[in-house]
This record gives sequence, structure tokens and C-alpha cells, in this order.
Amino acid sequence: QVQVVESGGGLVQPGGSLRLSCAASGIDMSVYTMDWYRQAPGAQRELVAAISPGGTTNYADSVKGRFTIFRDTAKNTVYLQMNSLKPEDTAVYYCNANRWRLGVDRSDYWGQGTQVTVSS
Repeated sequence: QVQVVESGGGLVQPGGSLRLSCAASGIDMSVYTMDWYRQAPGAQRELVAAISPGGTTNYADSVKGRFTIFRDTAKNTVYLQMNSLKPEDTAVYYCNANRWRLGVDRSDYWGQGTQVTVSS
């Protein structure tokens, strides 16, 4: 059974750092695009960062330069290093693994989320 599990969230002060982890089982993460999303109360879920199977990364403008997404293929784990955290980064962060092969299949898997709270 496929499982995607986030960890590493918590309470930090502005300017602090956290590293989120997303461990996947039941899939080969190296052939999936891995995304980090976040959702604040009353807001839509938004894409924060993504990394393709080839290692290409993409970031939301609001986090570029502060957040880094990277993957450890051997551990089948993707990470989100979050530095210089701001109160507006407060949200539940979700990991998503997705693959879309046109004319073949489309798959995606979500974790349950991990809470990140950045205090005033």
C-alpha cells in the first residue's frame, strides 16, 4: 500500500528554520514529481515547491531563496528545508507524489500533513 508521510513540523520563531521530511513507501519516488503544498486556515492549498524526477525544482515566489526542496533517492525521501521563516509561512504542509503519463495513467498520493507554526 502506498504511504506518504510528512514529519518535521513544529513551532518556530520568525527567522528560524525547519526541515520537513516526506517519506514514501510503495512507490519509487525517483519516477514521481514530488511537491510540497501548504494550506493556511481559510486559504486555498498552494504549491510551495516541486522537484521533478530529473531534479528540476520549482518554487513559489513567496518562498524562493528561503526554501529548498531536495530528494534523497536512496532513502526514498524528499525534504523541504525552510529558512528565514515568517509568520505567513504558518500552514499545514502536505507532501504529494504525482505522475502523469499521457495515454497511460495518472497517479497521485497525498500525505496527511504536518503543522508548521511561526510565531510572531
